[in-house]
Amino acid sequence: MQVVVDSLLTQYARRGSGKTVLILHGWGDNSKGMVALVSELAQKYDVIAVDLPGFGGTQQPPQAWDLTNYAQFVRHFLQKIDATDLYAVVGHSNGGGVAVRGLAKGMLTAQKLVLLGSAGIRGEYKGRNKALRIVAKTGKALTMPLPKSVKSKLQRKVYKTIGSDMLVVESLQETFKKVVNDDVRADAAQVAVPTLIVYGQNDEQTPPRYGEIFKQAIATSQLHVIPDAGHFVHLDQPQKTTSLIKEFLA
Repeated sequence: MQVVVDSLLTQYARRGSGKTVLILHGWGDNSKGMVALVSELAQKYDVIAVDLPGFGGTQQPPQAWDLTNYAQFVRHFLQKIDATDLYAVVGHSNGGGVAVRGLAKGMLTAQKLVLLGSAGIRGEYKGRNKALRIVAKTGKALTMPLPKSVKSKLQRKVYKTIGSDMLVVESLQETFKKVVNDDVRADAAQVAVPTLIVYGQNDEQTPPRYGEIFKQAIATSQLHVIPDAGHFVHLDQPQKTTSLIKEFLA
């Protein structure tokens, strides 16, 4: 389904009936990446999964956005489709950061929150971030004389080597820079709803340490670290992850 929100053509899916559950995907992903979870939860709930601006079938934002901009967009989207009475928000990776910011600032309201491999904890790896800037700057200088197609391919290889998602969506590089510098720890301390925190034990992008930080910040939270799972914990261990979410929502 499509709707225009803040002048952006927005793609979303809606399935099931009952209390409303909103699902927010991570950076570089879209609602299709959450389809298995949507299907499971739609057996009992009215599940909405939206493509955030710049991903999937939703148009890109007109300028660089941070997490607050994304949370405001989600609020306006829910108002547009008349679904502001949320039972729960489920956010994966960057979607988790958006959910935390939205709930803390009153842009979103829900009775429960689920964070899956949530991003939003910044400054934990300052050495790595410094290396990212140095390599990015050096790589840009070294590839300057090369043709655009070759330059782009080499830059992708460099960023992939150091574990950055900056070039997952090249046209959103400035937004990416804003998002990865947007810390939600202070916001998390303002979240007062029961929260389920789930991380994959082998997650290198948002390690389980982030889950511990969120648990300390959110008083009404519980943390589960799932073995043999990486950043996409809901895909690596779907049965375990879904069972935890269903039990928590029930």
